[in-house]
Amino acid sequence: MTEHTLSPLTRRAFLRAGSTLGLAATAASPVRLLADDASLSHADLADALRGDLILPSTPGYDDARRVWNGMIDKRPAAIARCTGVADVIEAVKYARANSLPVSVRGGGHNVAGKAVRDDALVIDLQPMRGIRVDAASKTARAEGGTRWGELDFETDAFDLVTTGGTVSTTGVAGLTLGGGLGWLMRKHGLSCDNLVGADVVTADGGFLRASADENADLFWALRGGGGNFGVVTSFDFQLHDAEPIVGGIAIWPESRLRDLLHFFREFTASAPDNVTTMGGIMVGAPDSPLAGQHTGWIAVCHSGPVDAGETLLKSIKSFGPPAVDMIAPMPYRSLQTMFDGGADPGGRNYWRSNFIEELSDEVIDALLGRASAGFPGPGPMLLLEHMGGAVGRVGAHDTAFSSRHAKYNVAILSSWQDPAEDREHIDWTRAFGDELKAFATGGAYVNYMTADESAQRIQDTYKANLEQLIEVKRKYDPANFFSGNQNIAP
Repeated sequence: MTEHTLSPLTRRAFLRAGSTLGLAATAASPVRLLADDASLSHADLADALRGDLILPSTPGYDDARRVWNGMIDKRPAAIARCTGVADVIEAVKYARANSLPVSVRGGGHNVAGKAVRDDALVIDLQPMRGIRVDAASKTARAEGGTRWGELDFETDAFDLVTTGGTVSTTGVAGLTLGGGLGWLMRKHGLSCDNLVGADVVTADGGFLRASADENADLFWALRGGGGNFGVVTSFDFQLHDAEPIVGGIAIWPESRLRDLLHFFREFTASAPDNVTTMGGIMVGAPDSPLAGQHTGWIAVCHSGPVDAGETLLKSIKSFGPPAVDMIAPMPYRSLQTMFDGGADPGGRNYWRSNFIEELSDEVIDALLGRASAGFPGPGPMLLLEHMGGAVGRVGAHDTAFSSRHAKYNVAILSSWQDPAEDREHIDWTRAFGDELKAFATGGAYVNYMTADESAQRIQDTYKANLEQLIEVKRKYDPANFFSGNQNIAP
C-alpha cells in the first residue's frame, strides 16, 4: 500500500493505533507511510504533524517545491506543511534531532529562492494564513504564510492600512523581516517599522514572544535582520487610517529618458512625506504604443485628499506629456496590484540593488548608458525607489535595517523565460550592479539579494548593526540552525 492510497489523517490514525497496541510501522506492516523504504525514517515527523508531510515520493512533490523564481530548482528531503505553531515546533525539533538542514517558506516570493534547499526539511508556512484585525487598537495579526493582498483585503474592511510592498502576492513574512519597502513607506515607515510584535519558534524548538517589552533584542533583530533568528509564526502590525489614494503610472518614449530622470530627481527632492515615487526604464510592452522602445516611467502614490493629490501630481502629467497616463484616484488595494502582472510566478529572475544617497548626474549617465547599449531582452527593468520621509526619521540603530540615510534604492530587475538566456542576463545584471556600486552606500536591499551575493556584501549591508546582530544570533541560534537565508553567522 503506497502513500497516496490513504489520507494524511488516516495514515496517522493507523500509526497512532499501532503505537498504542505496541506495534511498529515497518516495511512489512500492512500500513506503510511512504511508497519507498528509503524514506521511512520520516514516519515520526509525519505522525507528529497535523499538516501534511510531502516527500519526493509524494504525488505533488514537484509542485510543492516550486517557488516564485523559476530559476530555483531545489529538491528538499521533505516539506512539512505546517498548520500551526505546534507543527512548526515539531518540525524544528525533528530537524535538530536528525541533523537535517532547514529552510523556511512564507510566501516563497524571494528572488534568491531561500525558501527551499537541497536535501533539507522545508518548514512550509503556506497553510498558516489566518488574519485578525483589531479595529479598536488599530492592529492586525497575520500568520507567517500570509500574502500582502490578503492582509490588505482584511484591513480594508475597517478602512485601515499599513505599509506592504508593491506586489500583492508577496509574502508578509519575507518582506517584513528584510525591511519592507512599499507605497506607504514615506508616510508610515517600512513594513518592519510597523511591526509591533511577533511570535517566534526558536532554534531549540522553544516559543517566544518578541516585542518592545518582551525579548526586545530579538524584536530589534527581526526588523530587518531577515530569517536568521527563528520561524516567525505570526506578525502584529500597527495600522493607520486609510486615506484616499491618487496613484498609478505614467510612461514616456525613449527620446525623453534623460529629461525624465532629471525631472524625477527634482520631483522627489521636494515631494512631501505622503508621496512615494518610483521610476526607471523598461522596454515597452508588445501591446503598448511604445512597444519595443526603452521607455521611461514614473509610478506614484499620494495618500491624502484627492484634490491635493491631483494638484501635486499635475507636474508629472504635464511633463512630456506622457504617452501612457494611468495616474488617477484609485483604491489602495488597486495600487497594490498594479505591478502584479509583471510578477507572475515561474519566470526566471536575477536581481541586483544598491542604496544611494544622491541621484547624481553620474548615476543618471550610468542608467542612460545601459539603456543606450540595449537590454539583453524585453524583461529587464531599471527601478528607482525613493525613500526618505518616515523611513529616514528612524535611527540607523533603532532597528536592524540600518540604511536609513539612503535616499534611493537603485535596482536592476532582470526577468526572462528561456533557460538558454540565463548566462546573458546574469552577466549583464552583475556587471551593471557592479558599475553602480561606485555610487552606493555600500549596502543593498536584503530582499533583492540573489543567492550568490557574497558574505561580505551582507556584512556591508548591515554595517554598524552587524556586531549587535551577531550577538543576537549567538543568543538565539548559536549553532546557526537557521542558515538558509541571507546569513548572519554566529
